[in-house]
Amino acid sequence: MAALCRGKHRWKRTNCLHVLTRNLTAAQLGQKVAVLDYVEPSVKGTKWGLGGTCVNVGCIPKKLMHQAALLGTAVKDAQKYGWQISGPICHDWATMAEAIQNHVRSLNWGHRVQLQDKKVKYLNIKGSLVDEHTVKGQTKAGKETILTAKNIVIATGGRPNYPTQIPGAMEHGLTSDDIFWLKKSPGKTLVVGASYVALECAGFLTGVGLDTTVMVRSIALRGFDQQMAGLVTDYMDAYGTKFAWKCVPKSVDKLSSGALQVTWTDTHTGNEHKDTYDSVLWAVGRAPETKALGLDKLGVQLKRETGKIILGSDESTSVPNIYAFGDIGEGRPELTPTAIKAGKLLARRLAGHSTELMNYDNVPTTVFTPLEYGCVGLSEEEAEKRHGKDGIEVYHAFYKPLEFTVAERDASQCYLKVVCERAGEQKILGLHFTGPNAGEVTQGFAMGFQCGATYSHLLQTVGIHPTCAEELTKVSITKRSGLDATVTGC
Repeated sequence: MAALCRGKHRWKRTNCLHVLTRNLTAAQLGQKVAVLDYVEPSVKGTKWGLGGTCVNVGCIPKKLMHQAALLGTAVKDAQKYGWQISGPICHDWATMAEAIQNHVRSLNWGHRVQLQDKKVKYLNIKGSLVDEHTVKGQTKAGKETILTAKNIVIATGGRPNYPTQIPGAMEHGLTSDDIFWLKKSPGKTLVVGASYVALECAGFLTGVGLDTTVMVRSIALRGFDQQMAGLVTDYMDAYGTKFAWKCVPKSVDKLSSGALQVTWTDTHTGNEHKDTYDSVLWAVGRAPETKALGLDKLGVQLKRETGKIILGSDESTSVPNIYAFGDIGEGRPELTPTAIKAGKLLARRLAGHSTELMNYDNVPTTVFTPLEYGCVGLSEEEAEKRHGKDGIEVYHAFYKPLEFTVAERDASQCYLKVVCERAGEQKILGLHFTGPNAGEVTQGFAMGFQCGATYSHLLQTVGIHPTCAEELTKVSITKRSGLDATVTGC
């Protein structure tokens, strides 16, 4: 999945990149550009087309399967709203998978067409660096191509890890590189890991009616606000997802019946347990695609612990004329929009049209679990670490979405909090929201962070009624006060 560019950069797509956009590409800025893109099949043999992780095995199919799960809940709610639905409601994996996979293929084709329209040379070959101006490409058949360029840009992203120390993990397990391309239902599934990838996958699998268990070694959503993480997993538990907390898998064995027997240890009690599953999905982190690029020979500096490329603020590596962006960069958010924006800005700088750098602060994101969680800025823990417990004020509220009322749905985990500096104008440091359409809510408020939003700005904003987002404009109860933060009335 190499993205190595000829002439000055035409950014390729990495872990979640939409290749073509409204803004000018490097080719449109007058650069001669080539893109090398090659997908190494997964351990299970899954492969896909142009577009990288996001389009093929990430954001796009994930959100569509999440939508499938939400529709299942909506059908149940519909009966409370008077819709007469006779007979049992069931989900057909094959129908969903075919529709989603066809959509992804249409995106692959669209990217090919747009590269051609923008006069970008597309090469379906695997690339490695020879020197700071030379890339060697190799086709699947072994034919080599040499390209020379003033600048080379790497945007190869990452791939899921397998816990190779666990017997049977690779032979019998799946990853997110495979789940979205299954033609048949994965059936009863064990998801190992508690990252947003793990929880999102477990959420939609539960939502389409599959028996799903999440095995968690330590905590869920590491790096996110832990109060919010707890609300997300509490909701999933009530939703039907099972959790095996403080557990570590030891082995995966395939039985004569075809079922997978997983043996694990409960680290809290030390006891060993076994159960059988139809599928085991590993979601235990990702590794950057750097090993096959020949970076060590050129002296491109990598972070030893992660294998990621150490970058300057301008996406430059330790070797002149070699740049990188996206998930492959050390300390960069592993998010599609940040890579897209960083790539656009890099293209403009390399073409001499701008000096603007990417701003990686206050990047919003959303976890598309059954109850969505959106956030921007600092977690409460990080804000407290930076400013001290007495240096922050946390405004919060438990609210009930109007849509939940008639449907008689539990809203115990629908919650929001705004973390502010306690002194002065009370600058907003972090905003967190669990509830329906969390991504849509968070995206709007994220712009305020670029403008130095304060708590008073929030209160001066007129809410749109009746919405969940308006609760953020009314929040007034502080954690420090100890008062009940439950919203009453409409």
